[in-house]
Amino acid sequence: MLLTGYSLEIFRSKCNADAQTLHCFAHLNDDVGAVLPYLNTVLGGFTYTREPPALTLKTSGKLLTIHPRKIAVNALKDEEQAEKIVAWLQREINSTWEQRGGIEPRFEGAKQPALMDVLKLLPKTNCRECHEPTCMVFAVRVIEGVKDHNNCPPLAAEKREALENYLSQFHFE
Repeated sequence: MLLTGYSLEIFRSKCNADAQTLHCFAHLNDDVGAVLPYLNTVLGGFTYTREPPALTLKTSGKLLTIHPRKIAVNALKDEEQAEKIVAWLQREINSTWEQRGGIEPRFEGAKQPALMDVLKLLPKTNCRECHEPTCMVFAVRVIEGVKDHNNCPPLAAEKREALENYLSQFHFE
């Protein structure tokens, strides 16, 4: 077992006092840096850096960044969700570590969608119904994995489907 435990630090964004979501840091009892390239292969990392070692994943509209001694998770609805996600990551870390002999480590992040390709599919009305100030900011949030094709209310059905299809070729859930 590589990761024996962690402690959670739950907080609200200091930059946006009106934010409805929580964030968390899981402070790890053990250094998990050696498993990151293997996790990148198994979980389809969004970005991977060697120095300092870090792996960022996108799952269920959340960004999860794993550092050797800390995991950061954004856009959480409550502490229970934070605990579930970090417990899942602990299981994935330990399982991947145990099976690393049969896994080819990957030292690069996944191919990412192009900002202009996402923006072309949006209505470009800057209506703010998505709770972002502009369609450009919304497109950036889509690329970050914070928003998806379902978060743009005025998006026409055919454009929604086109955006979903475009994003499906990347590691988006």
